[in-house]
Amino acid sequence: MGLFSKIKNMFSHDVKKEEEKAKEELSVTKDETLVDNNDEFSEIINKNDNIEQKKESEEETSKEKIVESVKVYEKGLTKSRESFVSKLINLTNKYHKITEDYFDELEEILIMADIGVKTVMDFMERLRKRVKNEKIEDISYLNEIIVDELFIIYVNDEVIVNKINYAENGPTVVLFVGVNGVGKTTTIAKLADKLKHEGKSVMLVAGDTFRAGATKQLEEWANRVGAVFVGQHEGVDPASVIYDGITKAKEDNIDVVLIDTAGRLQNKTNLMNELDKINRVIGKLIEGAPHETLLVIDATTGQNGISQAKSFKEITNITGIVLTKLDGTAKGGIVLAIKEEVGIPVKYIGLGETKDDLQVFDVEKYIYGLFKDMM
Repeated sequence: MGLFSKIKNMFSHDVKKEEEKAKEELSVTKDETLVDNNDEFSEIINKNDNIEQKKESEEETSKEKIVESVKVYEKGLTKSRESFVSKLINLTNKYHKITEDYFDELEEILIMADIGVKTVMDFMERLRKRVKNEKIEDISYLNEIIVDELFIIYVNDEVIVNKINYAENGPTVVLFVGVNGVGKTTTIAKLADKLKHEGKSVMLVAGDTFRAGATKQLEEWANRVGAVFVGQHEGVDPASVIYDGITKAKEDNIDVVLIDTAGRLQNKTNLMNELDKINRVIGKLIEGAPHETLLVIDATTGQNGISQAKSFKEITNITGIVLTKLDGTAKGGIVLAIKEEVGIPVKYIGLGETKDDLQVFDVEKYIYGLFKDMM
């Protein structure tokens, strides 16, 4: 079974099915066994019932979260789906046979989806080989192959880790980098809110002391989400602010420290020196830190975002990408292009304005959200 069919079985109609199933299961009441003259046995039965009910409740909550997450992906990828998939469907309807003209038009559609020229060229070569080797003639079946191959390009036989690499002991330090205007500060706030709801204590450190108002903005977000804040006035050495923050985090047993950094200095060398200094300070205070360095990219900037990723990769060790404003572009293929061209996994995606729209990236939910109209 190809990925297309697997994802179809997992998610197609499953959102409604899970909703209906959850309602049915919640409406079913469990028969109670009455036990007379045996208080001890009754107590054991009650304990077992409570454990089972708790387990069922946790399973229901998990199912509901999955359903809601799938819905967020569906809604957030609407623009990309309506643009990209509608073109694929029209292409399928236009051709009755797989020809070079078909491949040429498909290539253009993929490039327009911002998947990237290099990625598309590699993809087209793989697709042509599969069509030839498997003697594929059915145009509609080829859509399944397209989904499979796009998934393969992203995964590339790697174990994709899309979660934060938490420290075993002491605070986990997450450094955020990226140019100004990509939604870096808002992303930090949304992630802080998620972590708070998971029961973690969180600190926000205002390491961007160059941009006017950056410290104040982060402080306001910290107050909103209930996180500890550390910052100083504009123009202070960022490394000293971060030193104070991590020192306090260690003293107060903070679980996660999220650090904002400057998005623009005079030139790449200055930015590189600044990040190098910050990394050294963090590493001296906590061995192995920062545990994550997340690059925030605005998805609406398209190929410019990939250029940013390549530049920052030269400057510092990027462990993951946060792709914001994916709901605001019809070119959702940038997710695939970034992974293929830069070799860094997408860890989070922003699919809307609300705090719940920051999602841990799930390639299967992404594929479903992008191709559900073909399923």
